[in-house]
Amino acid sequence: MGRLLSFLFSINGCLTSTLVVAVWVFARPQSSAARRGLLAIVIWFGVASVYAVPAIVTRGLAAGFHEFTGADAPAGQTAIVLLGGGGITVSGFEHQRVGVSNDSSAARTLEAARVARLLPDALVISSGGNLPSDRDKAPSGTMMRDLLVSLGVSPARILVENDSRDTHDEAVIVQEMLRARRIEHVVLVTSDVHMRRSLGVFRAQGMHAIPAIAPNPYFDGSWTEWLEPSRAGLDFTNGVVHELVGIPYYWWRGWYRSE
Repeated sequence: MGRLLSFLFSINGCLTSTLVVAVWVFARPQSSAARRGLLAIVIWFGVASVYAVPAIVTRGLAAGFHEFTGADAPAGQTAIVLLGGGGITVSGFEHQRVGVSNDSSAARTLEAARVARLLPDALVISSGGNLPSDRDKAPSGTMMRDLLVSLGVSPARILVENDSRDTHDEAVIVQEMLRARRIEHVVLVTSDVHMRRSLGVFRAQGMHAIPAIAPNPYFDGSWTEWLEPSRAGLDFTNGVVHELVGIPYYWWRGWYRSE
């Protein structure tokens, strides 16, 4: 499901959909349905690629959350759990590979580093693995760990989780990691759009986490950047739709529990 949504809200999905409908128009030039279909595809992807559109929807998904402060810090042993948002792996001429976080993971890592400075005694868990089809790529947990270290977080504080394939897996694995270390409290770091589902997944595993939302990677962009079609806007729409579909799907699977 996740891969299908990612394809539909991607440059490849846009081009493929447009090509298919264009062939339909070419084959049936008199068909009003074909022409309407082509117009609908153009309008749909045009709107979906405007960053302001998913940003407005996110206000509903992120309602009730605020920037984490020292006043939100729990008493007792605490872990900062950073959830992965993906990345890219780049190859060189000598077949060497370098993994780097994508914009979502980078924004989450920036927030985790800030929270780590507010909670200097807290353990940090950098979580995120790969799908089986991406097993040759660098996992999110490792990439974010490296970025955390570059942002000044001591490597001795960081544990890496690379076995999960989705948010449910992360909650299950992290729960075992915390239980083994007798850690009582969790500060959960993820994107604002992803936070509501993440909290529900962790609650379903018996963990009541404190949210530390990371802002949208381009939240401080100019109004022209927010209103012009862009790949960032399309990626953001993909993330919003993923949550709108993911919450009811996780609830149906028994992986999500509301307040």
